[in-house]
Amino acid sequence: MTRRSDWPDQDSGTGTGPESYAASGRTSERRRDGGGPASSRAEAGPPRTPKDPGERARAICLRLLTGAPRTRGQLAAALGKREIPPEVAEEVLDRFEEAGLIDDAAFADAWVESRHHSRGLARQALARELRTKGVDATVIDTAIGQLQPEQEAETARALVDRKLRATRGLDRDKRVRRLASMLARKGYSEGLALRVVRQALEEEGEDPEGLDQHLPDI
Repeated sequence: MTRRSDWPDQDSGTGTGPESYAASGRTSERRRDGGGPASSRAEAGPPRTPKDPGERARAICLRLLTGAPRTRGQLAAALGKREIPPEVAEEVLDRFEEAGLIDDAAFADAWVESRHHSRGLARQALARELRTKGVDATVIDTAIGQLQPEQEAETARALVDRKLRATRGLDRDKRVRRLASMLARKGYSEGLALRVVRQALEEEGEDPEGLDQHLPDI
């Protein structure tokens, strides 16, 4: 197994740092003072030569993973944009997976837990986000499966309770549409959204018979 310490953590090169600019300045001064013919390019060192694709791919992946966890799909897309040959990218990504630096299942589990608790997102929205990050459908199904229907319903009700006060004073139809639309944007099914809204408005004192004109019988 290849260790992370065996891989470079960033592209390296010479002739681009502060010392090069200082050397260039000193050379220019010597030219103005009638000094020798040494050029700033010579003092800055030999021109930078590109690394082989494998080294570049490893450096790119390590830089991205240092900032935040990434899925294999995200890293593959980044390597493609930097014109890393597909066969080289596959080999490097395989080695990162073997080393435990890429773990889509762990990423998806953490994503579901975090986004549900912090944003109140339901399974449909969470699955959509994970798909955009290149996570396999089987991995997504397993990750969102940890979110139980009872927990999803409790979160939906908490979201509605937080918005109820802001809708007071509006007519009943507008309140229903605003609350249900808020839940729909977060990925809750229509049936669950309307059921939660009905319950919240009834507990607030709305006439159940009046609600029947605005909500289907769920």
